Amino acid sequence: MLEEKYFKTSPVITRYPDILLSYKDVPYPSALTFNAGVVKHKGEYYMLFRNDIGNFEEEKLVPCNNSMGLASNRINLGLAKSKDGIHWTVEPEPCFAWENEEVIRVSDPRVTVIDDEFYICFAVDTVHGIRGGIMVTKDFKTFDIKSLALPDNRNMALFPEKINGHYVRLERPMPIYSRTGPYHKFDIWLSDSPDLVYWGNPKLVLGTEDVPFCNDKIGPGAPPIKTDKGWLMIFHAVDVDPTRGKNGWEDKWQKRYTIGVALLDLEEPWRVVGMSRLPLMVPEGYYETEFGFRRNALFPCAMLLDEGNQVRIYYSASDSVIRLATADLDDLIGLCSDPGPEHWQF
Repeated sequence: MLEEKYFKTSPVITRYPDILLSYKDVPYPSALTFNAGVVKHKGEYYMLFRNDIGNFEEEKLVPCNNSMGLASNRINLGLAKSKDGIHWTVEPEPCFAWENEEVIRVSDPRVTVIDDEFYICFAVDTVHGIRGGIMVTKDFKTFDIKSLALPDNRNMALFPEKINGHYVRLERPMPIYSRTGPYHKFDIWLSDSPDLVYWGNPKLVLGTEDVPFCNDKIGPGAPPIKTDKGWLMIFHAVDVDPTRGKNGWEDKWQKRYTIGVALLDLEEPWRVVGMSRLPLMVPEGYYETEFGFRRNALFPCAMLLDEGNQVRIYYSASDSVIRLATADLDDLIGLCSDPGPEHWQF
């Protein structure tokens, strides 16, 4: 069990006081709205969010003890738009869903804009395991699915520009036999592609053992932001405490999801050049520790650089609602001043 004294949100973070999006804002069946990709393009903000189909008030009363989540296990992706990135209007119908004899559901979108097109990384639960995919759209109405990874891989985030002529993505493979320990030991990796279809050159970016506030697994958060000091990366980190009890709608929820921050080399983005040794954000307050499906869970899927050097971090709280936090870019870079252990340099 990790020491609790290390688990407090950094003072550089300011939380927006209200929820940005919940099931109440969705004009079609919705129990949970979370893990949303957000981008700003031509003066308008676009949010592509995970919508777990159901009824919030009914679902929280139903015993939930399966790993898939809610009783219905069904998900679609919804689209919301905003002029200020705070007040959102949800489109009248979901914009994407995928179910067939192999695909169970699609979830957890992360969005990147490249050359006026929206590139979406997403997770796919299939009968063969969890896979990560990439699709492209110009209008959020028609989608071109470019590739699906082998099982088991997910939490993909695409860099917003090519590096050395290739597309680059962060990802989180889920090895079962090759990593030993009491918990999962899932790490952050990177691969590249000439065309979004064929991916290779995998390199380890950050190992679970390199993160002091984690004893279980880590994974990529939002698409990174390019700065003159390196690529700013946020990630989720999980610690497990067997003494934790119900903590939500399930019979037992022993995990806590926090948010970390690191800097990656501009030309060799698999090299970590700095990382905060403390979490950037931890669950705090009613909507993050007392409300919703899985409490004590923060999950970042979007990070935007706004005017005035302000960084917006869009994140999920308790796998139930979407929230916003802000910080100054220089403050975030400053947190990554620790160069870290030598074995970060691969």
